[in-house]
Amino acid sequence: MTTATTGSTAAGRDGGSPGSASAGGAGVGDAVAVAVTDVPSTQVTATPGRRAAGRRNRGRNLLLALWLPVVLLVGWWFLSANSTSPYFPPLQVILQSVWDEWVIGDAKTQLWPSLRHLALGFIGGSLLGVLGGALLWRLPVLRKGTNPIVYFLYVLPAPALLPAMIALFGLGEARQVALIAFGATWPALLNTLDGMRGIDQVKFDTARAMKFSSLRTVTAVVLPGASPQIAAGLRASLQVSIILMVVSEMIAASEGIGYFILYAQTVFAIVTMWSGIVVLSVLGTLLNYLFVFAEHRLLGWYHGSRAVGTDKA
Repeated sequence: MTTATTGSTAAGRDGGSPGSASAGGAGVGDAVAVAVTDVPSTQVTATPGRRAAGRRNRGRNLLLALWLPVVLLVGWWFLSANSTSPYFPPLQVILQSVWDEWVIGDAKTQLWPSLRHLALGFIGGSLLGVLGGALLWRLPVLRKGTNPIVYFLYVLPAPALLPAMIALFGLGEARQVALIAFGATWPALLNTLDGMRGIDQVKFDTARAMKFSSLRTVTAVVLPGASPQIAAGLRASLQVSIILMVVSEMIAASEGIGYFILYAQTVFAIVTMWSGIVVLSVLGTLLNYLFVFAEHRLLGWYHGSRAVGTDKA
């Protein structure tokens, strides 16, 4: 049986030439492929026992993820059951409002503008962040020259720019999308930059020894190696985008779930306001889990390698 090993050394911190650098296990694709073909099928095929253990682990993880939300909901239900406060209505009343307003009512039409603003801002900001991070990795001089500005913009609270966005783009959708895109850019950019700089130098040397072109080094080595951290940055960008979606809709807006919640509060429809908050939390949770699901599908090789390492440990 043939095995292949790769050393791990300090990362190429100065962002060397893609033609002389490499990232992640996928970078040395040809050499790894040769080694894998020599492994007996009994060692790469999941056994029934392993599959059963995997199902048990998934069930256990599901229970661990659900027990606290269930406990909190049950506690909220019973603690608020006899509430007479107009500001803290019973959970049963709130859920009934969710059904009346959002399921069979017209409030669900407020979701589509919000999702449109979120999609445009998140995609635009994420693309700008990933491409900007790759450019800064590729050009160390540019990275050092722009480092203070990048971190200044990163720590700048995006909601503070809302008045400026209104002045620049008016009261239409453009200023909402621009604000979301601004906030989504920086987590993606910094994680992309750190992911590419954190690639083992030995993998770059291997790619150069195998005479990889610059393009092949980037696509087959750099991107796979940095993709786990890029995904982490995109997930953070999604969370920031959801927050800015709501903030942008609460000021000088006429539609969206943020507008719905604020308008309900101004007309003292407290139960309706709480129903909007509940729907917003459910929406954010679903979007987060959809992203995690897509990440595990696209980066299955990475999560699988981590699981194998955990089992061996």
